[in-house]
Amino acid sequence: MRLTRKCCALCTISILVIFFKTKDLTRTEHQQSELGDGETSPTRLMVNSSNKVNRKDVRPIFKHSVEGWKSNLSLVIKIRKDILRFLDAERDISVVKSSLKPGDIIHYVLDRRRTLNISRNLHSLLPEVSPMKNKRFNACAVVGNSGILLGSGCGKEIDSHEFVIRCNLAPLVEYTDDVGSKSDFVTMNPSVVQRAFGSLQNETDRENFVRRLAVLNDSVLWIPAFMVKGGERHVEWVNELILKNKLSIQTAYPSLRLIHAVRGYWLTNKVYIKRPSTGLLMYTLATRFCDEIHLYGFWPFPKDANGTPVKYHYYDNLKYRYFSNAGPHRMPLEFKTLKSLHDRGALKLTTGKCGQP
Repeated sequence: MRLTRKCCALCTISILVIFFKTKDLTRTEHQQSELGDGETSPTRLMVNSSNKVNRKDVRPIFKHSVEGWKSNLSLVIKIRKDILRFLDAERDISVVKSSLKPGDIIHYVLDRRRTLNISRNLHSLLPEVSPMKNKRFNACAVVGNSGILLGSGCGKEIDSHEFVIRCNLAPLVEYTDDVGSKSDFVTMNPSVVQRAFGSLQNETDRENFVRRLAVLNDSVLWIPAFMVKGGERHVEWVNELILKNKLSIQTAYPSLRLIHAVRGYWLTNKVYIKRPSTGLLMYTLATRFCDEIHLYGFWPFPKDANGTPVKYHYYDNLKYRYFSNAGPHRMPLEFKTLKSLHDRGALKLTTGKCGQP
């Protein structure tokens, strides 16, 4: 009898340990290493469980084609169901008015020690309901900002999609032939305001910013306002300009749990990222609303398949160290994952000229 009780106690302890490890999976960085080779992958997304991509791995990735690609609807549905185990994209895509009130104090997502006071301006721009409530599309385009788009001629193909998602308020007018002009959902990190529009400090910068937003018409502008301290000033200025100029834009602000939920999903699929990039976030969310997802402008390497240099962004000269461990993202690893999904028909990844294999 004593032996039986002792065994039961040990079983109970083991179950509790497993439960708490699973519960904390999305909360701490160091637990990436706790996903061992023996853990099952819900959708078996990766060809192998390697958590690194180095320069020696890049050559096979260059061999990529869209010729003969076909959508695998059963896999698309399976991925959607698996992702819904971690987040409800319709709900988590934006905080809504009823969830907060002016004066509420919240903790920043990536810096829990610091807090933000919800202003009346910010609260006035929160949507009444999720901007993606009851939305469903046959085909969506998610457009990244890699220089691989330059000379691609993909503009018309991108615009032909029912719903177009774009990242970080990238300029369109000068690059329409390659990137298109249609925008239905546009992300904008607060740092974009500082880097591209001089923190809105002078009238010229403010006019340029308003002109850029005006092109969006009735698009959803998705602002990660609650990530880290420091960006809230830019968010407040953006909100003031939207209200002052009566811009026809729907604003949305990701839920406080979104980043951790998305990361948790990819970690359980052996994709060991520190923090998902905007592109990976948008693909993950799009699985909820889109039956076919086509990716453009995703290329996290300094050269293309022919050895020609590729700009980090198609619209500026910003440099990026793709293989550095110092940054929060693992974009080469993300790309390897997306290419694997392309090969299996879960998504379509275009990295060359449109209309060509």
